[in-house]
Amino acid sequence: MYSLIVFLPILGSVIAGLFGRIIGNRVSELVTTGCLFAAAALSGVAFYDVAIQGHNYIIPVLPWIHSGAFAVDWTVRIDTITAVMLVVVTGVSSLVHLYSIGYMHEDPHRPRFFSYLSLFTFAMLMLVTANNFLQLFFGWEGVGLASYLLIGFWYTRPSANAAAMKAFIVNRVGDFGFALGIFGIWAVFGTLDFDAVFAAAPHFVGKSFEFAGHHVDILTTLCLLLFVGAMGKSAQLGLHTWLPDAMEGPTPVSALIHAATMVTAGVFLVCRCSPMFQLSPVALEFVTFIGATTAFFAASVGLFQNDIKRVIAYSTCSQLGYMFAAAGVSAYNAAMFHLFTHAFFKALLFLSAGAVIHSMHHEQDMRKMGGLARAIPFTWAMMLIGNLALTGAGLPYLNVGLAGFYSKDAIINSTFAAHSGIGSYAFALLIVSAGMTSFYSWRQFLMTFHGRYRGADMDPHEVHHDEEHDEPLRGEEDTGHSQTHQHHLPKLEEVHESPLVMLVPLGLLALGALFAGAAFFHFFVGEGAHEFWRASLFVGHGEEGELPMWVELAPLTVTIIGFLIAFYYYILHPSLPKKLADRRGMLYLFLFNKWYFDELYDFLFVRPALKIGRFLWKRGDGTVIDGLGPDGIAARVLDTARGAVRLQTGYIYHYALAMLLGVVALVTWFKIAGGAL
Repeated sequence: MYSLIVFLPILGSVIAGLFGRIIGNRVSELVTTGCLFAAAALSGVAFYDVAIQGHNYIIPVLPWIHSGAFAVDWTVRIDTITAVMLVVVTGVSSLVHLYSIGYMHEDPHRPRFFSYLSLFTFAMLMLVTANNFLQLFFGWEGVGLASYLLIGFWYTRPSANAAAMKAFIVNRVGDFGFALGIFGIWAVFGTLDFDAVFAAAPHFVGKSFEFAGHHVDILTTLCLLLFVGAMGKSAQLGLHTWLPDAMEGPTPVSALIHAATMVTAGVFLVCRCSPMFQLSPVALEFVTFIGATTAFFAASVGLFQNDIKRVIAYSTCSQLGYMFAAAGVSAYNAAMFHLFTHAFFKALLFLSAGAVIHSMHHEQDMRKMGGLARAIPFTWAMMLIGNLALTGAGLPYLNVGLAGFYSKDAIINSTFAAHSGIGSYAFALLIVSAGMTSFYSWRQFLMTFHGRYRGADMDPHEVHHDEEHDEPLRGEEDTGHSQTHQHHLPKLEEVHESPLVMLVPLGLLALGALFAGAAFFHFFVGEGAHEFWRASLFVGHGEEGELPMWVELAPLTVTIIGFLIAFYYYILHPSLPKKLADRRGMLYLFLFNKWYFDELYDFLFVRPALKIGRFLWKRGDGTVIDGLGPDGIAARVLDTARGAVRLQTGYIYHYALAMLLGVVALVTWFKIAGGAL
């Protein structure tokens, strides 16, 4: 059964990818979606058997690499943390497959799309069921490859190609650190198996090695290298720039990447390696710092974005920061709890945004929406549930709320309960981030569904541009058929709900966003946490004593403040935001331009790399290698041939003179030679 969970998605991927043209679009959709729903059903059984009943499994698949002392087998590891990830990955992926049947119905390349989706899911399942670091790395790279294929699915669009390349390259930076960490683990422990490494790790506490004349702690170095890989995959500050651009892919891809796969891989890695990280306080402090700072950074950037998908993308980046902040203060179970609940409401938000985009003829600019609640009430209700879950709506002392309330508050409380300097830093930034999250979430919701419909103000045949920077908006466009497609904005009466095949997944995800937090709080972070997680995850002793009232009420307070500010600006005084934007203040431009990270990286890395590449191309390759090599030799041969051609003048007296000179030279040689003899 457990092997089927892993291999059913790749079976569907192979069938759709290799035989899609033969079996047709509809059969390709049904095969891949059916395989995912079967895997999801089996994952539910596995969750009950492993996480609830307490059974663990190590299932050999096949011998893999055996070279001298190096031996790695392909083995499926099923413990509680794996069971949780199986439910998240297959559950969300199956619903994304179902949703895509409606969303992609006009695309002529559906077999390829569904094949890529299933390949993506298989790679993630390979990652979470790994029993050793090399197998995990195999799934890690598979997820990176599949993300490249999906983000650049509409390959006729230059922006999609650029976004796919950006995601691939930025992740390679993180993966280099991850690979170094795996090399170091093999060098230190002589094995890559999780159990063996985690069992031996306590013996290396306080030990160091010499590097560049300095003594460096072994475990700290290994954990930091592993975390660099996690930073790339989970889009943490510094290696985050690929995540917003990943919105160039179709909306179902955005939901899959941001909710259940890829971006959660980094959090899973840190939690899986919690027995190692727990032995390195320096590494944990760094994880906390990066996580809290990323949460604040991404939330601040999301304040003024106008693309409905990009707002949710920065929300994902911020929420991942919450998870790492929790892991950094040793609340790994809280991090996994937020990963679990986040999958439901973030997939719900992305797919609801996709339903809005579908209804608006592929328009993504929220400034061209408004008043859609009357036209698409079901999508409005789904987005409302997703927003409430994201902002952590709930009542602390009554312990009643949506999914995000339980997991986000558990993280914020754990940072305060850490009673450390870095914990206080994280607590302060996460509280501020919660307020900003509330503002941009309700800003998005109110701009999209309430107020007057602003699409009627636009010329239906115009190419839409960013009013503030006069740059073309990056929309879904026409599923890749044309790079210059112009979509028209519908009249409000023309806006209608998406087909049922797209709405059913929204309803199912909404159930998770409503009830997953309350249903699983006891197991993930409550009194039953130790029994639930057992040896798969380090679980601390929990909070000592009750938290102060102001700590309990702080998240709710800033959430309400964020909502009130959004309501004031976008409902009571809707003309104010544009006036403030037209002022183009320094803070507004700083946040709108994402802290200028892209511009900074372009200046520091992209342009110098292009200059070096051009120099090596023109001077190194063209002048030196080709000039002295093939091109140079060929040129000398041509020069010699041209010189020989000049000797053939066609005049008889030239030839007679040449013959005479030849005879004179020959006679002279014989005379000299004869005289010498």
